[in-house]
Amino acid sequence: MTAIADQQTRTINQSSLSEFASPSPSAAQPAGVAAERAAALTDLTARHGTRFILATFVDLNGKPCAKLVPTAAIAELADGALGFAGYAAGLIGQNPQDGDLCAVPDTSSFTPLDFIQPGLAMVHCDPHVNGEPWPYAPRVILKNAITRLAAAGMSAKVGAEVEYFLVSKDDSGELITADRQDDSPRPCYDARGVTRMYEHLTTVSEAMNNLGWGNYANDHEDGAGQFEQNFNYDDALVTADRVITLRYILNVLAEQRGMIATFMPKPFTDRTGNGLHFHLSLWSNEDTALFPDAADPRGLGISRDAYSFIGGILEHSPALQAFLAPTVNSYKRTGATTSESGATWSTNRASYGGNDRTHMVRVPDANRLELRSGDGAANPYLAIAATIAAGLDGIEKSLDPGTPSGPGERKSDAHTLPATLMHAVEALRRDEVMLTALSGDPAVGRYFADAKEQEFISWHGNVTAWEITNYLTSV
Repeated sequence: MTAIADQQTRTINQSSLSEFASPSPSAAQPAGVAAERAAALTDLTARHGTRFILATFVDLNGKPCAKLVPTAAIAELADGALGFAGYAAGLIGQNPQDGDLCAVPDTSSFTPLDFIQPGLAMVHCDPHVNGEPWPYAPRVILKNAITRLAAAGMSAKVGAEVEYFLVSKDDSGELITADRQDDSPRPCYDARGVTRMYEHLTTVSEAMNNLGWGNYANDHEDGAGQFEQNFNYDDALVTADRVITLRYILNVLAEQRGMIATFMPKPFTDRTGNGLHFHLSLWSNEDTALFPDAADPRGLGISRDAYSFIGGILEHSPALQAFLAPTVNSYKRTGATTSESGATWSTNRASYGGNDRTHMVRVPDANRLELRSGDGAANPYLAIAATIAAGLDGIEKSLDPGTPSGPGERKSDAHTLPATLMHAVEALRRDEVMLTALSGDPAVGRYFADAKEQEFISWHGNVTAWEITNYLTSV
């Protein structure tokens, strides 16, 4: 086990980052840059009647961190003058002795949250240290990946399916479904379950539509107490920001109604787990779709670059899972053999095919691919950045994923996905492409791998009720 607090672990090779430098403005910018940002925030807050701004970023685990900033302090926020003790914030590459993380707001991410508290808004920020974008910050990591993709003449658009359970705890502390009547073994799309949660679901739906996200469906998912609320795809960074915002909205609104919204991959042993499925497509810098190809001889209607992008995902799939399924609990979802409904909807093999949800990569139509092995614990910035790195490697090397698998088919040469978080960590450490997927430097990947190893060891060191049941009087 390696110590993530070791200063050497997180040493960054600045020259290797120059190719991927984030285009975001730095803290302590020239007065004109900060003034423009302050003017934009002043205009937005005035138009929306905002009194306080949640200046928000997430750590590598996806935990939202924020300061509540009054509009009177917009100038300080715009200037990147609001400092955070990074080590206290969470897993973000800092030690107690390090200088402040300074939150530099992206005004394009401004999101009014009046439906949560009147006068409240959120803005996503890029953490900086000593005036430079911090390469361990997830939003900076994704912006670096987007920059690299742009240098190759491409951009990525992404859609996300956010699944979650609405739960509560009984008097003994046991996790139970918030809606006690939602107890069917096959509740998917149940109209009655949706209706009983009408107030919650419609409040979230109206919020998304008022924000311009384009909510188009709200449904009961496969597990009792499980829901999904969909919004339109957009540029990769926009979608990642919206996943973080939506999780915050769902958590707060559920709490206001006496419930807990959980994105935990497998909160119940006998039910389907929470996925975070991504729909991805590549576009030219001139905004031309690069995936469709009507002349595709393999029958999916996609281009050679699309196949190579898939090939990169499949080639790097064992290491990629460290970012798509980043917790100990994640592997209880992918390792499940069945659920009450009869299906787990989570593959443990790196296969691809057409409109078939049993594969890791599903190609529902010629415009996009769906990556189905991510779960509710995934940090969307890291997951999308790592997927872009894997797919771009496939394009650069012209990787061929072979012929598509048929319905439910598992080819013998398909990678088996990691059985545990530790297996995923080991795969990540062996994969140089994935190890450098975070800001272009393996030091960031090693830091993440070391943290996940410690997480696994911490879990493994705890004695569970299962062990007491099975071993207390076994010999």
